[in-house]
Amino acid sequence: MSYKSIDSLMRHLRQNGISIKGSIQKRQLRNTGYFHGYKGYRFFQHSQNRLPFVSYREIYATIQYDSILKSLLYSKIMFIETAMKNLALESILNKAKSESIQDMLDKTVISYNNASSNITHKQKTDAQKKKLDLQRSIQSSLAYAYKKDNPKITHFYNQNSDVPIWALFEIMTMGDLGYLLSCLTYDVRNDISKRLGINVSADTNRQLIYDYIYLLKDLRNAIAHNAVVFDARFNRKSISNAMKQCLILDIGLPNINFKSIGDYIILICYYLKLLGIPKKEIKVFINAYEKATTSYKKTVNTNVSTIVVPQNLKSRLSILKKFI
Repeated sequence: MSYKSIDSLMRHLRQNGISIKGSIQKRQLRNTGYFHGYKGYRFFQHSQNRLPFVSYREIYATIQYDSILKSLLYSKIMFIETAMKNLALESILNKAKSESIQDMLDKTVISYNNASSNITHKQKTDAQKKKLDLQRSIQSSLAYAYKKDNPKITHFYNQNSDVPIWALFEIMTMGDLGYLLSCLTYDVRNDISKRLGINVSADTNRQLIYDYIYLLKDLRNAIAHNAVVFDARFNRKSISNAMKQCLILDIGLPNINFKSIGDYIILICYYLKLLGIPKKEIKVFINAYEKATTSYKKTVNTNVSTIVVPQNLKSRLSILKKFI
C-alpha cells in the first residue's frame, strides 16, 4: 500500500473536486487528519450520503462546528447523569431502607420471586437472568475499581466493610446506570419517574427513565471518544413511541425522531427543566446552539447546509423556548 504525504493528500483532494491550497489549510489538514477529518466528515450519517463539499474550508468549518457542539453538550450531559444517579439513589435507598448493595438487589430489583403475578413464567425467568447479570456486572465494576486503586472503593474493602450503594453509584458509568434502572421493579421506576416529573402518560411500563439514559449515553460516549456528533450518526437505538410522545405532548412539538442533533438538544433541555435549572440558563444553552448553527450555515454552500441543518430548526427551537 502506497504512502501519501500531506502534499499528496492535498493533491488527491483537488483531484476529487475539493479546493485546498496554502500553508494554513495544509496545517489544518495535518492537525485534523485526513482520515479522522476529511473521511470522517465528508458524509452525513451514512457513508453513501456524501456531503457536496467544494472546498476544504467547508470541511474544516464542519469539523469546528462539531467541536463546538461537543463542548456545548458535554457538561450538560454530565450534569444530567449525576442528577439522575442521585434521584435513583434516593428512591432506591427509600425502598431498601438500607445502604447495602445486597438489600438493593433483594428489595428493589425484579427477580423471579418478586415479579408481577400476571406475567408469564418466561418473563419471570428473564427477569431473574437480568438480576444475575446485574449482580455480576456490579461485582465486576467493584473488582475493577479496587484493582485500579479507586479510593472510593478501596477504602471500604481495606476497612473490612461492605461497599455501600452510594459508593457503587460513584463508579457507575452512564450505561451501568441505564441497565440498573431497567432492572428495578415497577414501583421503584415509577417513584423515580415521579421524582423527576417526567410525563408518564404514554409510558405504561415506566421505561422512559432508562430509555432516555441509554439515548444520552450514546451521545456522551461519542463526545468522550471524539467521534462525530453533528449528524447524530452515533444513534443506534430504536426509538419507541413513548420516547417520542413524551416530548411531543409536553413540549408541543409536531414530531421527533432523534435523527438530528437538534432533537438531542431538545431532550437535554427537557431534562434541564425537569431538574430545576433556571430558565435563563437553559435559554443561554439553546441560544449558543442556535448561534453556532447559524454561523455554520454561512460557512458552507447551500447544498451542504440543506442536508446538515433541518429546515424547520428555527420553528422547533421557538417551540422549545416557549416550553422552557
